[in-house]
Amino acid sequence: MVPLEHRPPDSLSTMTGSIKGLERFDSPGKGRGLRVLKAHKVGDLLFSCPAYSSVLAVEERGDYCAFCFNRKKDLARCGKCKKAFYCNAKCQKADWIMHKLECSAMVAFGEKWCPSEITRLVARILVKKKSQKEPCLSEKMMQLGEMQSHLDDMDSEKRQTSESDMAQLHHFYSKHLDFPDHQELLHLFSQVSCNGFTIEDEELSHLGTAVYPDVALLNHSCLPNAIITFKGTSAEIRAIKVMKPGDEVFISYIDLLYPTDDRNNRLSDSYFFICKCQECKSRSQDKLKLKVQKRSKKEDVSSMEHYARKAIQEFRAAKICKTPSELLDICEQSLEKMGSVFEESNVYMLHVMYQAMGVCLFMEDLEEAIRYGQKLIKPYSQLYSPLSLNLSSLFLKLGRLYLTVDKHPAGVNLLKKAMAIMEVVHGKDHPYLAELSKQMKQK
Repeated sequence: MVPLEHRPPDSLSTMTGSIKGLERFDSPGKGRGLRVLKAHKVGDLLFSCPAYSSVLAVEERGDYCAFCFNRKKDLARCGKCKKAFYCNAKCQKADWIMHKLECSAMVAFGEKWCPSEITRLVARILVKKKSQKEPCLSEKMMQLGEMQSHLDDMDSEKRQTSESDMAQLHHFYSKHLDFPDHQELLHLFSQVSCNGFTIEDEELSHLGTAVYPDVALLNHSCLPNAIITFKGTSAEIRAIKVMKPGDEVFISYIDLLYPTDDRNNRLSDSYFFICKCQECKSRSQDKLKLKVQKRSKKEDVSSMEHYARKAIQEFRAAKICKTPSELLDICEQSLEKMGSVFEESNVYMLHVMYQAMGVCLFMEDLEEAIRYGQKLIKPYSQLYSPLSLNLSSLFLKLGRLYLTVDKHPAGVNLLKKAMAIMEVVHGKDHPYLAELSKQMKQK
């Protein structure tokens, strides 16, 4: 069930099989895709898509409604499990068909209740599929079953992860679910793994995961002409470039900060393809992204790039087992070593500085977080698109930090820059804009 405020506006077709102004077609070299049938200017809403199914991250309980993902204070708590929170009785009632999958199980298992987020989402999808009589509002152009699974392309490690998630599904949800056979269930997990979307807030913090069959039709480009943002559990796709009739709609599946080889390694690992857009062919931005100190030797640069990639992977693993102070030490040591070869604007330096900023925020060392954030502003503005969510997110984080330490003019200045981006990519009527406007007026 999708609340009325999260359904597509009346200007979009609600007839299964079509979305007004868009056409499904066979994209040369890419498979299925969507293209526009009329011209669009920057900021135009191409379409809105409610989630086929969604699940709120465990960490966000208490701050967001488990049904509509609305962020508000004084949410009502489920009286039985005391783990799920809702805007009101209406949201709680609408979510019950999904929440009952977990409610009694959370009580029974207590602290041992620990299914992965993808497992929780698949459980909800199985319920939806069983009760569904006809295609829903998120399946106007493509039904859930048509989504790619890439099951045959998965290596043993990915397959083992899916098998582990399936075991969790049987362990935690056997009371309320009838399971399909092993191969069909593995296929569904693979579909969700390849096509699931992370729902993020205005600072790109993870809120949950959802599946949108129609949005899954959109192909990737490192030079996208459209962008996805979220309003509640609905996905909204807007133009970030001028589009003419017949243009294919491209989004980016990944963070575009990194050089060509890194981007394609990520795409190959997660989505099983290599991008062949103009930027990937020309590599025109790679030199700027991999800026090094003058007189650096070629072999030193190559060795340091190898070190940087490895350090980034090791830091990701360290987040699970290291303390914040240990993580900050790792960042500082990496920056010192890389700084002997790389310029501060090198993307590997920027990556580590961004991580260090996040650790400082967690440790509530605001001055250090600001110091790292200030170093990111200029290179981010040069390397990211002017309408990048990564750029607006940094403006928001740093602007809010300035307000917290009573640097009001500097804070408002950055929040205005964030708002200018958000008005285009989120739309002027998004609740985030109203919250931000209110925040800017507070002294």
